[in-house]
Amino acid sequence: MKAWDTATAHRNDTVNAEHGWERFFRYGPYGFLGLSTFVAAVSAPFIMDRADVYAAAVLVPVALALQLWWGRVGPTVVPRSRTPQCYYVARTLIAFALTWCNPFFSVYAILGYFDTGRLLPARAVRPGLLVTAVIMAGAQCGSGLPPVSLMNWVAFAALLGLHATLTMVFAQIGDREADHARTQVDTIAELESANARLEQALAENAGLHAQLLVQAREAGVADERRRLAAEIHDTLAQGLTGIIAQLQVVTSIGESDPALARVHLDRAATLARHSLGEARRSVHDLVPSALEHDDLPGALKRTVTDWAERHEVRAELTVTGTVEPVHDEIAATLLRIAEEALANVGRHAGASRAGVTLSFMGDELTLDVRDDGCGFDPAALPPAGGAGGFGLGGMRARAERIAGTVEVETEPGRGTAVSARVPLVRYGR
Repeated sequence: MKAWDTATAHRNDTVNAEHGWERFFRYGPYGFLGLSTFVAAVSAPFIMDRADVYAAAVLVPVALALQLWWGRVGPTVVPRSRTPQCYYVARTLIAFALTWCNPFFSVYAILGYFDTGRLLPARAVRPGLLVTAVIMAGAQCGSGLPPVSLMNWVAFAALLGLHATLTMVFAQIGDREADHARTQVDTIAELESANARLEQALAENAGLHAQLLVQAREAGVADERRRLAAEIHDTLAQGLTGIIAQLQVVTSIGESDPALARVHLDRAATLARHSLGEARRSVHDLVPSALEHDDLPGALKRTVTDWAERHEVRAELTVTGTVEPVHDEIAATLLRIAEEALANVGRHAGASRAGVTLSFMGDELTLDVRDDGCGFDPAALPPAGGAGGFGLGGMRARAERIAGTVEVETEPGRGTAVSARVPLVRYGR
C-alpha cells in the first residue's frame, strides 16, 4: 500500500505539472508578445528606422491573429500533426522578422525553446531549436540581424555556439525526462493493474470464504442428520422393535398364560417409557430449550447461573465485542460445549471459581471456559463417553461440524481452560 500511495502522489504531481504547462502554452505567448512589443516600442526611436517600424506594425497584429487562431484550434488538433507544425513554422518566421526589425522581439522568439518538442516531430526538434538559437544569437550580437561588423559576426558566432550547445544539452535532458515520465506512467499503469487484480483476488477470496462457510454449514447439517439417524436407529427404533415383540408375545399367550402375558406387557411399558425418554433427550439435544426465548449471551448467562447454584461454585459470564445475532446452529453448538465444559468442571475439577467468556471478534466467535480446579495431564485424557456427557472429544466433534476448533490448556494443579473458536455466521433466527 505504501508503494501504491507513492505512485498516486507521483501521478498527482505529474498531473498538476501538466496542467501548469498547459496554462503556460495557452497564455504565455500573449505575455511574451506583449512584453516584447512594449520594449520594442520604447526602444524604437533609438534602434529602428521607419521601414522597421512599419514592418513591426504589420507583423505584430499578424502574430496576435496567429496566436488567437491557435488558441482556438490548438486544443483539438492531433499532437505533432501537420497543423501544429505549420503553426510553429509561421510563428518562428514572424518572430525572426520581428527580431530583424528590433532585437527586443527575441523575447517573443524565445517561445521556440519551450514548445518545439510539443509541436514538431522528433526528427525536427533539434533543427527547430537551432533556428531559435540563430534568432537569439542574432538579437544578442550587439547590432541585431544581420550583424553589421566583423566584431558583431564574431559575437554572433560565439553566441550561436553557446545557444546551440545549451539547446542540445537541454534537448538531451528533455529526452531523458520524457523517458523517465514514460517509465513513471508505465509503472503507475502496472500498479493500477496490480491493484485491480488485488481487488479482484480479495473479492474472489471473500466469495470463497462465504462459500466455505456455507459448505461447512451444509456438512455440519449432514453430519448432524447422520448422527440423529444413528441415534434414532440405536434407541428409538430398537425400543419400538422390542415393544412390538413383547406385544406380539402378549397377543399369542394372552389367553393361555395371563401371568406371563402380564410380565411381557410390563416389559413393553418399560420399553415405551425408555423410548419416550430417548425421544425427549434427542429433541432436547436438537434444539436447546435455553435458546427458545434468549439469544446466545442470555442463554449462556442463565446456564452459568444455574450451574453455579447447583454446584455452589462462584461462576460468572463475560461478553466482549459487539454482540450480533448468531445462527441457531452456531449458538446451539457453543451452548452445548459450554454445558459440557461446566459439567466436567463440576464432576472432576473440584474448583472454587469458574469463568465463561464469549467474544465476538469480527468473523469469529470464541467461547472460553476456565476454572481454578485440579487440572489434569492432557496426555492422559479419559476416554469419551459416560452418562450425561460426551467428553472433550465430543466437544471437538461438535465444533468441527461447523468448521470450528476446540483447544484445551491444563496442568495438574493449575486449573483448566477450554477454548472453542467457530466462524460467526450472522443469520437471523
